[in-house]
Amino acid sequence: MSDTPLKFEARSLAGAQFTDVNLQAAQFADVNLGQASFVNVRLAGAAFSDVDFSGATIAASNLDGMTINGIQVSDLLAAFEQRAAPGQ
Repeated sequence: MSDTPLKFEARSLAGAQFTDVNLQAAQFADVNLGQASFVNVRLAGAAFSDVDFSGATIAASNLDGMTINGIQVSDLLAAFEQRAAPGQ
């Protein structure tokens, strides 16, 4: 396989399936991943900026060290669970 990075511009890969693919250090700009699903995907160290996460769900995932706007997600979840606890 060539060391030259693949470049996709103004193309549709709608419905494509990627299995056992290394996209480490890949860059995505102006990309539509609406209705995409991610299973057993490593996003450790990934950065997201100016991203529309409306309607997105995260389940059964390791969120250690994840931050949203500089706030640890584990702290946000702990605060939510404390407020939602009965008798609080």
